[in-house]
Amino acid sequence: MHYAYLGTTDLHVSRVGFGGMSLGADAAADRRLLDAARDGGITLFDTADLYEHGRNEELLGTTFRHCRTQVVLATKVGNQWRPDGQGWDWNPSGTYIRQAAEASLRRLQTDYLDLYQLHGGTIDDPLDEVVEAFERLQEQGKIRHYGISSIRPNVIRRNVPATGLSSVMLQLSLLDQRPLEAVLPLLAAHGVGVLARGALAQGLLAGKPAREYLGQPTETVQAAAAAVASVAKRLQRLPAEVAGRFVLDTPGVTAAVLGIRTAAQLAEVLQLARSAPLPPDARQELLQAAPANLYQEHR
Repeated sequence: MHYAYLGTTDLHVSRVGFGGMSLGADAAADRRLLDAARDGGITLFDTADLYEHGRNEELLGTTFRHCRTQVVLATKVGNQWRPDGQGWDWNPSGTYIRQAAEASLRRLQTDYLDLYQLHGGTIDDPLDEVVEAFERLQEQGKIRHYGISSIRPNVIRRNVPATGLSSVMLQLSLLDQRPLEAVLPLLAAHGVGVLARGALAQGLLAGKPAREYLGQPTETVQAAAAAVASVAKRLQRLPAEVAGRFVLDTPGVTAAVLGIRTAAQLAEVLQLARSAPLPPDARQELLQAAPANLYQEHR
């Protein structure tokens, strides 16, 4: 297993993280899967208060309460469930962030959150209020670091370097190279850690039938998937490993967070976590097969 510090923080995380969003079908099986991931060397576990109305956090809390110092728990805030449970609304107010942090601490059965992330964000958010809430939680020892989870360049630029955030979670894959244009260089220049999700492009780079993705036609998706399969065959690796390695090898990326639902998926992720970087010619082959795309909105 390979590890890295998240940006300039003291958070030492596995370079592959466990995305908890896909869990929830069988609590006992999910706990076994989480334990197996930790036994395999994964230390970074990402969730959100939004997932399963908080039950996802409860699952991680129950699983890791006896080994809390051995894991890095990252959760998110900002999407507030409506009283009737039918949908949610965006609420980045300082009052809500502080209240939601207390609720997440209870569900996760811990005294502190390693990483607390704003779960989205808009250019109209009350930034000073958001930062004050996070920094107050830091001063109280309830969170160690804070970040944002966003794919909006204008939101990311507004936060960096104006705030003390430690990380940005964004979407990155061979089929979504948008962060390479401007976001990743900005984050690297300011020492902000990057957690990348979506490395497999919803499975399209790991065997699922091709379809349109992020406005790219099916033919483009097919070409990218074929390149991944070709490189995988030549290097004797799995397609998922090659697609994930493309993300991990991207300069500035601290860790790839992958959704894991089954033991077979965990085995693939652990293989990725222990793999060597792609040879330069293999990465070039992948890039030639998938033209770079750019952010069209929220620039």
